[in-house]
Amino acid sequence: MSTRIPTRRIGTTALTVTELGMGTAPIGNLYEPVSDGDAYGTCAAALGMGIAYFRTAPYYGFGLSERRVGDGLRGRDSIVVSTKVGRLLKPDPQIRGVHERHGFCSAMPFEPVFDYSFDGIMASWEASMQRLGLSKIDILFVHDIGRLTHGDRNELHFRRLTEGGGFQALEQLRAAGAIQAFGLGVNEIAACLEAMNHAQLDVILLAGRYTLLEQGALGTLLPACQRSGTSLVIGGPYNSGILATGTRHGGALHYNYGVAPQAIVDRVQRLEKNCDRFNIPLAAAALQFPLAHPQVASVIPGLCSAHHVELTAKLYGTNIPTLFWQELKRDGLLHADAPIPPSNASNASNSA
Repeated sequence: MSTRIPTRRIGTTALTVTELGMGTAPIGNLYEPVSDGDAYGTCAAALGMGIAYFRTAPYYGFGLSERRVGDGLRGRDSIVVSTKVGRLLKPDPQIRGVHERHGFCSAMPFEPVFDYSFDGIMASWEASMQRLGLSKIDILFVHDIGRLTHGDRNELHFRRLTEGGGFQALEQLRAAGAIQAFGLGVNEIAACLEAMNHAQLDVILLAGRYTLLEQGALGTLLPACQRSGTSLVIGGPYNSGILATGTRHGGALHYNYGVAPQAIVDRVQRLEKNCDRFNIPLAAAALQFPLAHPQVASVIPGLCSAHHVELTAKLYGTNIPTLFWQELKRDGLLHADAPIPPSNASNASNSA
């Protein structure tokens, strides 16, 4: 089966991305090892499906994801690649073998160190170019700025973006054509709104905050993006897994990078009951919902196997009736103002 995936524009730039992209944290060995063969097979399957946007970061496996993405995509035309800045990878000879660090099971002997300064941004971009081994990086995202990550040190790190030249470095790279767009890659809305006061962001990669489970971004962030011409790329469409697995599989339930609280479990169970009524996979609704908003350019679930790509293609192509979304609004499970997908939500054209 081949799939033609529509493209959408990033901000006011000339850059377009497929509305379904591939997140590559899993092939950086997120939580569990993935073989080189499976990593490259995942990239190949995604390309075969029609995905042409791949999102990576130095932090994912401490360089492992970037190396695998570059090897999997090298020589391909019309591919968009984004990576992140804000962390530098420092060699650490004490790191030996494969064991979990910061959530990644990687033997890469580097330790991430935050650096949002002008020199830090430039050094991060140059190092990513080398690890990827590609001729260009299309989009750079500032990674994990915000109080949820930095706590009381956030003001210091944010000043390095503003007064320390971090945003200036990104603006210079964009003006020179070295990149086509830049923005933030975060999971908190407040950080986005603050950054928008200091720089013209082309795009924000927002993880977990505009999903089937929560739509808080509708109140402030999405209207601000509409005014400034800033696109959103939606990461974490399954809210760390609970919208992918549901609540009935008997294993641990994960939400927002941790154990799901009971209030979240209860809400997901209500979503599951509505999905049952319409015979719709919960994950299909979660994948398709964010794409209904006109500011959303792409949704990028993390993928780690060719089978996972095939399953994602089916979820993306699932036809969901308008009545389903209307029922979710009536039940208070979707914000009343949330745009809903049309009944042919995937907009995909499939052929055997």
